Amino acid sequence: MAILKIARMGHPVLLARAAEVGDLTTPVLARLLADMADTLADSGGVGLAAPQVFVSQRVFLFHVPASRSDTGVALPRRAVINPVVEPLSGEKVLGWEGCLSLPGLRAAVPRFTHIRLTGFTPDGSRVDEELTGFAARVAQHETDHLDGILYPMRMEDFRYFGYNEELERNPAPLPEI
Repeated sequence: MAILKIARMGHPVLLARAAEVGDLTTPVLARLLADMADTLADSGGVGLAAPQVFVSQRVFLFHVPASRSDTGVALPRRAVINPVVEPLSGEKVLGWEGCLSLPGLRAAVPRFTHIRLTGFTPDGSRVDEELTGFAARVAQHETDHLDGILYPMRMEDFRYFGYNEELERNPAPLPEI
């Protein structure tokens, strides 16, 4: 397939609400998902939303490597179409996030710790699962992309925002919220 160009912060496609996907069976959608999978694998990221590759549709891919999983078990790559995130508790926690559309930067972002993710798989099966920890964080981050929200818009304290190299040289513990 193909490695797609990734939109960077400042491009209007990242600030628009993406359109719902109507027909899950089109060859165009299948090609988009295959190209997004190649692009995500090439990038080394854990998630990629369609607007990040200049396609304003409600689709994202994500996975959680075992090394980043709260349980130590990997969550394999999957596509979610027309996703909806519902918080299952009011508890939020700060965690570090980066984004392929903001290369070289990361920040502490508050996210719900326990969510329900619903939507559809590419074969039309219904997605309905509870996610916690890092998987919940990634799903919320990617769904935000579909609503025109970038992680700096969710930040509460800009002291925890910077370039990866600087934050690695000068680590600071995150406060509890």
